[in-house]
Amino acid sequence: MEFLRHLVVLVHLVGFALLFGAWAVEAFGGRRHITRLMNWGLAVAAAAGLALAAPWGTEGELNYAKIGVKLVILLVIGALLGIGSARQRKNGSAPSALFWSIGVLTLVNAGIAVLWV
Repeated sequence: MEFLRHLVVLVHLVGFALLFGAWAVEAFGGRRHITRLMNWGLAVAAAAGLALAAPWGTEGELNYAKIGVKLVILLVIGALLGIGSARQRKNGSAPSALFWSIGVLTLVNAGIAVLWV
């Protein structure tokens, strides 16, 4: 069971890597567009994160505060991706503040996962 949990953790990290990697490519490439890969990364990270929030029979208790904070940040990232995509279709590019917020919040969410014990 522990191996399966570690596998889900890996999938969760790959989801965040997809989201942050796609964002970084756009940011450092100078385009600042929201891509479909960012949405896929968010979906993978969210699905794996929800699976990790289930009790896995571990001896310790779940950190519900951490799970709640990460879920709220994930929902905000999803909202920013949706709003940014809509404005990108309308204006040709995503607003700069929205685009940079996606990257910062993704990094904060990954940091919370690693640093909050």
